[in-house]
Amino acid sequence: MVEVSVEHLGSVQFEIKARGYSILCDQPAGNGGFDEGMIQPELLLASLGSCAGYFVADYLKRQKLATEGTKIHVTAEKVKNPFRLDNFRIEVEVPAGLSEEHLKGVREAVHHCLIHNTLMNPPKIDLEVGTGVIR
Repeated sequence: MVEVSVEHLGSVQFEIKARGYSILCDQPAGNGGFDEGMIQPELLLASLGSCAGYFVADYLKRQKLATEGTKIHVTAEKVKNPFRLDNFRIEVEVPAGLSEEHLKGVREAVHHCLIHNTLMNPPKIDLEVGTGVIR
């Protein structure tokens, strides 16, 4: 099981904790925040990009190829009905000189990413609301 906890810090700031690590989620000043952390959609794109990057780097290492300079850029558009992110795009920049076979291997590696596969196969989401202590 993967687990995080999120605590409201005031205003529109939240502290996100997992395995002893924490990150701050905030909003820009125009949305009532202090702009001291990524907004929620950026965190989702960061998760997708870093997961894709992990699998790309893993593939390159297993093939004994250079990983230096590998970069991932992820974008998505805000759409309505319902309000959400859609039209995700993952751009992978790998070291120069990879053969077509290895470029294909990099593309296939991204398809092993847990976050990519989760978004491609919408998960079941249960919601519980209550008072008192939640874990």
